[in-house]
Amino acid sequence: MGNSASRSDFEWVYTDQPHTQRRKEILAKYPAIKALMRPDPRLKWAVLALVLVQLLACWLVRGLAWRWLLFWAYAFGGCVNHSLTLAIHDISHNAAFGTGCAARNRWLAVFANLPVGVPYAASFKKYHVDHHRYLGGDGLDVDVPTRLEGWFFCTPARKLLWLVLQPFFYSLRPLCVHPKAVTRMEVLNTLVQLAADVAIFALWGLKPVVYLLASSFLGLGLHPISGHFVAEHYMFLKGHETYSYYGPLNWITFNVGYHVEHHDFPSIPGYSLPLVRKIAPEYYDHLPQHHSWVKVLWDFVFEDSLGPYARVKRVYRLAKDGL
Repeated sequence: MGNSASRSDFEWVYTDQPHTQRRKEILAKYPAIKALMRPDPRLKWAVLALVLVQLLACWLVRGLAWRWLLFWAYAFGGCVNHSLTLAIHDISHNAAFGTGCAARNRWLAVFANLPVGVPYAASFKKYHVDHHRYLGGDGLDVDVPTRLEGWFFCTPARKLLWLVLQPFFYSLRPLCVHPKAVTRMEVLNTLVQLAADVAIFALWGLKPVVYLLASSFLGLGLHPISGHFVAEHYMFLKGHETYSYYGPLNWITFNVGYHVEHHDFPSIPGYSLPLVRKIAPEYYDHLPQHHSWVKVLWDFVFEDSLGPYARVKRVYRLAKDGL
């Protein structure tokens, strides 16, 4: 468990991200795909159901022993809360109500945030735009680990710890890499979240609050669904920076596994991404893909070529301008 990863730097490239050109080619060949760029009316009802499920779970766990509370937080709550964060991801692309109803999308994201326990929906949207616009951008894409992460988390044991602590890195990295001014929506997100946490504590005590927080920490850390964090953009094969996964976990993750398709067409809701691949299979079927998120995590820990440094990075002109 002490062997150091072989990489000592990111994979620096001097080409544009591949999604821009592929999007142009596919739209030119299959203009019917534009019809998929519409809101998903099911999304808001899925969010409502997941939030209500977690509220019911809060009521059920109030009398559980701590060990069982943590077990169910990992086995059940972790799946639900991770699914909610991916609903928030879809909502950040205005997938629930469309671009003409931005305020409705923002408030639905705040509502979906409630079982997560900590406010993050508004901040996520603010930074996720840059992840698509400047994929792998030095100082712009906060999805890419820092040099400190790449340098330190370089052995199997340390990479395993890095996976456990992923929720913290995703929360704190933007403040270090690309800090932005706090927005009004972030303040409102925080106030609503604190009010919900206080209300749950007042109604049912400490255990439901711990259950929700543990569901988020455990479900976004070393968890089978969290394999998508690594599967999406870590360089398992040289020359490929985005990968898709077409397995059954897409059923509970709003098709986030269709990640190449998502970056090609970020305005298409997750529900419709399988149709993109069905319409234009020649653009996707030949690309390398993952078949198991659990195997992704295993390979990430034990393969010397993988680690936080196994990411493609590029310098965008705007990064030099400070934008």
